[in-house]
Amino acid sequence: MEPERKLLVALVAVLLGLGTLMVHSASGTSRPSQLDEIYLSKHLVYAATGVLAATVASLLPSRTWRRIAPPFFALTIVLLVLVLIPGVGSTVKGARRWFRVAGLSFQPSELAKLAIPLMVALLAQRGREVWHDWRRGVIPVVYPLLIAVPLIMKQPDLGTSLFVLLGGGLTLFLSGWPLRYFLMGGAVAVPGVIVVVLNKSYQLRRVHDFLATWNDWTQAPWHLKQSLVTLAAGGTWGTGIGRGQQKLSFLPEANTDFIFAVIGEELGLVGALAVLVIWIGLYACGLRLINRLTAGSFESIVAFTLLTQVLMQAAINVAVVTALVPPKGIPHPLLSYGGTNLVVSLLAIGIVLSLTRVAPASSTAAHPRTDLDLVPARDLALDRAAA
Repeated sequence: MEPERKLLVALVAVLLGLGTLMVHSASGTSRPSQLDEIYLSKHLVYAATGVLAATVASLLPSRTWRRIAPPFFALTIVLLVLVLIPGVGSTVKGARRWFRVAGLSFQPSELAKLAIPLMVALLAQRGREVWHDWRRGVIPVVYPLLIAVPLIMKQPDLGTSLFVLLGGGLTLFLSGWPLRYFLMGGAVAVPGVIVVVLNKSYQLRRVHDFLATWNDWTQAPWHLKQSLVTLAAGGTWGTGIGRGQQKLSFLPEANTDFIFAVIGEELGLVGALAVLVIWIGLYACGLRLINRLTAGSFESIVAFTLLTQVLMQAAINVAVVTALVPPKGIPHPLLSYGGTNLVVSLLAIGIVLSLTRVAPASSTAAHPRTDLDLVPARDLALDRAAA
């Protein structure tokens, strides 16, 4: 096993282990009860499921994901439809996003973060020769987004919808999709998002609360106030694991959306920065593995998209916790209390390991790279457009 692969797995294990420890600490309340242990046991179930899924995925040949992409996408769409049916999907705080079975929950929109890059990359590989014709180069490539994103917005879940849309856009960009199609899509998507935000009072409230946090502290929302206070309480070295006070009924969603704030309080600035360094190291190792693949190939495109999505979600969570972006309920991958997101994040890492497995030297010799293989797909698309 390559050193980068070993280091990537080790860093994932460190984050997962730290997350388990911090979930147990953050789940504590001012009145300890059996509920504290229930959170830990459920988290361990999700973590074990995710590790098993990631291990199996990493052992699969990379070509398997080409065959899996269509049925996996179809399954995701079926689940996104079923979760919207009253009595089938569970409603929490006005949103119908979850299936609940035997005390455990499952969020099908998380699967779209895997299914969309796989399916879009596969379609893009098949349709490059017809991209000059917008009728055959647009709808046949982006229809997975046109189906999945509206279903997720119907739940409603604007944040996940935009995240999935961004993942699909990144996949298309890496595939060399013509820039004029991005402009066409943006001309439709941006006004659509603005209309959705304007028609939802709670979305406008989030933007207002975000601005209030920096303009008028007295008007800032409770959860952002407590998040910043929690980070400040840790100082440089932190109060020590398990000794944080803000999680005791002050900081909302301490073991999920705001677990990074608990890390900042109990491990201090040093601990919080260490988490960021681990994420940067994990991303760098993944990029080293991806750089060995043929530029513009299905494997390199999907691996880069999935790896970037995991890092991007971690960055967004940190930005929300530190009040750098408007508040949005988004867990910190590998660290937050377990659920579908934890399983999907680990599965994404497993798929990346599968797709970046280097072919034997004999195979490489039989099919040596040419100079054209080393040219990024983005550059090839620009050359075609110029021609």
